[in-house]
Parts: sequence; structure tokens; C-alpha cells
Amino acid sequence: MTILTTLTQYLALSTGENIFYREAGAPTSPTILLLHGFPSSSHQYRKLIPVLAPHYHVLSPDLPAYGFTTVPENYTYTFDNIADTIDTFLAELPNSPKNYSIYVFDYGAPTGFRLALKHPEKVQAIVSQNGNAYTEGLGAFWDPIKAIWASNNSASARDVIRPFLELNGTKSQYFNGTPTSHISSIAPESYTLDQALMDRPGNKETQLDLLYDYRTNVDLYPRWQEWFRKSQIPLLAIWGGNDAIFVKEGAEAFKRDLPKAEVRLLDAGHFAVETNAYEIGKAMVSFLGRNGI
Repeated sequence: MTILTTLTQYLALSTGENIFYREAGAPTSPTILLLHGFPSSSHQYRKLIPVLAPHYHVLSPDLPAYGFTTVPENYTYTFDNIADTIDTFLAELPNSPKNYSIYVFDYGAPTGFRLALKHPEKVQAIVSQNGNAYTEGLGAFWDPIKAIWASNNSASARDVIRPFLELNGTKSQYFNGTPTSHISSIAPESYTLDQALMDRPGNKETQLDLLYDYRTNVDLYPRWQEWFRKSQIPLLAIWGGNDAIFVKEGAEAFKRDLPKAEVRLLDAGHFAVETNAYEIGKAMVSFLGRNGI
């Protein structure tokens, strides 16, 4: 039975995490795994999922530290651990997908690309919406975060970043780079929910820890790029071209290792899926169909 209504569910993992996830589409259809970014959750895909569900089985989990997923108190928040948790989630689903395509955005990219290195035989295609894998894609936004890396996570460097974790910082990710004609597509519950969940006790320190740990993703860029070259995985980079966080040069860089990659720049900002969900969804269906998925 095709599930066109998006279901919201929890899966308690054997490792102690309780993963909140959204699911739609027929379980017998090819699976697309939607991996969200900072500081959001699977909620960011509420407009995209209905476009994909008539054609695909869609799964979108909340990553640890985000949304409604909960983890044990002793959980260590690193991108390695987040990827391992999502790997366990996929393995322990009642109808665990044998393979899947991944849609990666922001923090979803290091999660998805780690999954690809661990299980290259399972990943059928990649859709990258401002999901970076190249140093060219790191805009000037990253300069104060690089200072955290250089200072070995010093308190003073962390303090410089703290204002970004407040509501104005969250809203800026939605509004900066968004054309005036699309501003009305940004639902206030999006950034309000993001901020409410980020304001939970202790969570901002977790976010600063993850910003420090992001350096491990940059260290892995060469390995991801090597996998791109060897696998020649089908890839669509559909990018908010006005994004100041992961700039458009990061989208173009995919073609260096994947000459057949499709690169499409949208007149949109960082959260392009908030304003251009239908356009992105239709492009995904067309791209995956051309690749036999």
C-alpha cells in the first residue's frame, strides 16, 4: 500500500537511541533517505516528502541533537557517532532498505557520505542540496568556526560563535540569500521550532561541540572525493546559489571528480528546500528516473 500521508514514528535502537523519523510512500518502491542539517530536523522536508512519495519510499530521521530524537546521557556528539547511529537506524528498521539514494543537506552531508564510505554497495545515487564535500564550498561564514578548530576548542573562540545560536542567527539561515519574491514561502514555524529545540538545556554546548568536530569532515573530504572518482555515483547538486554558508563553488566542484554530475543553481539561499521544495522534488524524480531508480 502506498502511504501518501507522511507518518511520524519512533524507533528504539538496540544501542539506546530513540530515533524519530518521517516515512511516506510504498515500502516496495526505491528508498530515498533525506538527511537534514543544522539546526533543523526532518520537519524541514515536510514540503518535499509529498512530491517524492508517489514515486519513492521516503525516510527522514531526526539526527541526534536535533528534532525529537533522544539519546542516552553518555552519548558523545560527533559526526562519526551520528553516522553510526543512522546506520543502526537503517539496519534495525522493520523493513530495512537493501539500498537507497541519499539527499544530503548541510550536516546531512557528512552523515550521508560516511554511510557511503561504509556501505558503498547500498548507495544508489546522491542528491546534494548545499551538502558540501570540497573546501571551495566553505564560505567566509566558516572563518570564526575555523578559529575554534585552530584554538583547539578554546572557550573564547566558542564564545564568538554563541550569538549565531540565538534566534536571529537561526532566522538568518532561512532569510539570507532568499529572493524577496520567495520570502512568503518561509514558514515561521520552521525557524521557531528549530530555535525552541536548540534552546533545550545543554544543547547549545552540544552544537558548539559539533561545530568543533566539523573539522573531521574537512579532513575526510579527500576520502569522499576519492570515492566519487572510483564509484562515479550518479549525483545531482541542486544548490541554493545565494547561500553564504556553503557557497556555489562547492556545487561546481563535484564535476571535478564526477564529470557526469548534474549541477543546478537555484535563486535561493541556504534552506532552498523551504522555498523551492516542489522544484527540487520534481528535479529529483527526473534525475533518479534517468538513472534507472
